[in-house]
Amino acid sequence: MVAIDIPTWAARMRAWRRGRLWSRQDLSRQLTDVADDTARDRLPSQERLTEMIRAWEAGEQRPDELYSELFCRAFGMNEAELFSGEAAGTTLWHHLTGIPLMAGTFSAEDEERTGRAIEDPRRTDEQTAAYFRTVLRAYSRPDLRPARTINALSPVFATIDALHREARSDIRQSLLLLSSQDAELISRMHYEGGNLAEALAWSDRALLAAHQAGDERLVAYTLARRAGLQDTRGNPEQVIDLAVAAREHVLSPPPLEAMARRHEAQGHAMAGAEDMCHRRLEESAEAPQESPKDDVPITFDYPAWVHNALAAGCLIQLHHPADAIEILERDLSEAPSNYLTAYNMACLAHAYADAHEGERSAGVARQALTMSRQTGAGRALEELRLIRDDLYRWSHPHRTHTRARVGVGG
Repeated sequence: MVAIDIPTWAARMRAWRRGRLWSRQDLSRQLTDVADDTARDRLPSQERLTEMIRAWEAGEQRPDELYSELFCRAFGMNEAELFSGEAAGTTLWHHLTGIPLMAGTFSAEDEERTGRAIEDPRRTDEQTAAYFRTVLRAYSRPDLRPARTINALSPVFATIDALHREARSDIRQSLLLLSSQDAELISRMHYEGGNLAEALAWSDRALLAAHQAGDERLVAYTLARRAGLQDTRGNPEQVIDLAVAAREHVLSPPPLEAMARRHEAQGHAMAGAEDMCHRRLEESAEAPQESPKDDVPITFDYPAWVHNALAAGCLIQLHHPADAIEILERDLSEAPSNYLTAYNMACLAHAYADAHEGERSAGVARQALTMSRQTGAGRALEELRLIRDDLYRWSHPHRTHTRARVGVGG
């Protein structure tokens, strides 16, 4: 591999930070949090500390004794590991590719083997595929911000794609499967981040790779996910067609069929076909939720509360806000703070607005707005925009003639 023009320790600092999906601002807060009272009094402002981190990662200067200790505390390692660790080759390939360096996940042998495969794709084997499979699982959690997940997984997709083009024929299908799953996850994160155009573009990549891999179940899964990406003000017939194609696809396992029926119900709700919507929701609730592990090539991450959220969305579309409120209030009572919860809270605010409960809608909308900004939930912000006129009217009862602005776009 080519060399890099910064010290290895600087590249390693940047790789460890990116592996945790921390921005430089996040790291500056981490350094402040791990400092004791005496050290904290000596630290500069967060803005200045962020600039210092930028300089350290560029190799312009090395952190002094105080900051070296804080870095080690924040990263959970000793100074030798951070500043003079043996795995210079590992640091090099992570720095060059942008693939996250995940602390404690892989052995030095795993890292070295993967780096050699990236340098020479003819070395790619099933262990290389297993490495990237682990990375995808690690960044599939809903507690991560969508934009940061995209930043972590985009270089993974690029690397897998490059390996596929030059790897031996016996490993190409595994790489294509990974490529499809990576692209589908990036698509989902763009959608949650509020960028439908990019979500659809990455969905196209996922579907193409699934077709190239010849895995019919993965094709069906990608079609079902694509149905779930459609703009609710878009084309309901297209949503229904995609969902039907997914559930009628060859070898469609029960969890996938249930998922497809839920998205088909969304399409029927968009079209105003209430009976068909309820029928599909009932069928999806009755379908088996598990398949033998060896029979399904991907993870079906649709727990019961997601089914409930989709059902609530259908009820809002069909103008039954009271029923949607009942479902969402129950499931949100103990929901964690993430982009999915932010979206469901925005839907609850929407349902309250449709039920003409202005005060409740405004209160929940404020909570949803705060959580959306904290978690990067762009889709939730889009949902709030649908009711911003109502929110403004309730907040300014004597100024209803003024154009509504509630600040949900910031």
